[in-house]
Amino acid sequence: MTYGRESIDLPEDRGCLQWVLGVPLALIYLPAAYICFLLLAADPVAPADQHTRDDLYAMGAVALCICFAGLLLSLLPVYRRTMNRWWYAVPLVLGAIAYFGGVSPG
Repeated sequence: MTYGRESIDLPEDRGCLQWVLGVPLALIYLPAAYICFLLLAADPVAPADQHTRDDLYAMGAVALCICFAGLLLSLLPVYRRTMNRWWYAVPLVLGAIAYFGGVSPG
């Protein structure tokens, strides 16, 4: 006797499914990681360099939005069942870098 759900979530299918679901997440986090790298590499030359500080603020806000979108995507039930818990650390770390690198005052 076979059941209709017996082919769902088999352990041998998880490897392929993790790749299928992990690639879009990686493609979402790639621009956020690049923006965070630019935030860490940027250094305003003078204390009165307000234009650069405004650009850093905007880049930090964009990186935070990208990380939030990736976090919302990884909270979908299919991602929660399939992906490892470490995928939640990526948007949190990138979001913290974006916040402290560009959005936070000072």
